[in-house]
Amino acid sequence: MDVLSPEEWTALRLSLQIAGLATMLSLVPAIAAAWILARRDFPGKALFDGLIHLPLVLPPVVTGYVLLVLFGRNGEIGAFLAVHFGVVLAFRWTGAALACAVMGFPLMVRAIRLAIEAVDPRLEAAAGTLGANPFLAFGVVTLPLALPGIIAGMVLAFAKALGEFGATITFVSNIPGETQTLSAAIYTALQDPNGDRTVLRLTLVSVALALAALIVSEALARRARARIGQGRVDG
Repeated sequence: MDVLSPEEWTALRLSLQIAGLATMLSLVPAIAAAWILARRDFPGKALFDGLIHLPLVLPPVVTGYVLLVLFGRNGEIGAFLAVHFGVVLAFRWTGAALACAVMGFPLMVRAIRLAIEAVDPRLEAAAGTLGANPFLAFGVVTLPLALPGIIAGMVLAFAKALGEFGATITFVSNIPGETQTLSAAIYTALQDPNGDRTVLRLTLVSVALALAALIVSEALARRARARIGQGRVDG
């Protein structure tokens, strides 16, 4: 296989950079949303759950268009950010990270929610009887026990970000060196009658990255489960 060209290395770097930022952007809101869905009952909970999972069922182009309307230069949020903070997201790699974060958010929330639901609420109640407030009980009891699910959710969101295309290209276009990720680079190469070798190289790189993410995820989750089990034995 040929060595990647400078443009392909740039697409690879951008993909990793965007996926990493998207995962970090999603993490804290996903944990908060998962905890609310797992531990709280309130009017409109079904609607809240539906809104969180909406990007999974909407066409990605629709999600990208909504982001463009809201965060574009003339959008309500985009114009405010540009005027007051000098932050422009449309047609920038940071905008691609936002689009990927939105698309991966439901996957992360679902994985973390299942992990929190698996934690016995009586453990949190016991921490409360020892003087811990709900936030402290969550931090010292629930969060460590849910760590394998949090790791799984992060990897799912990271992998989704690596492969995201529709929402990203709608919101930030396909600009080489700025917003062209691996998926966009593959799409561009497919338009070239002589782009078969480029498509093959980038496809193999994408598969390798996805497999590596899954292997690392499983190793981290197994290590977290082992620590949790050891802690229970020591306790």
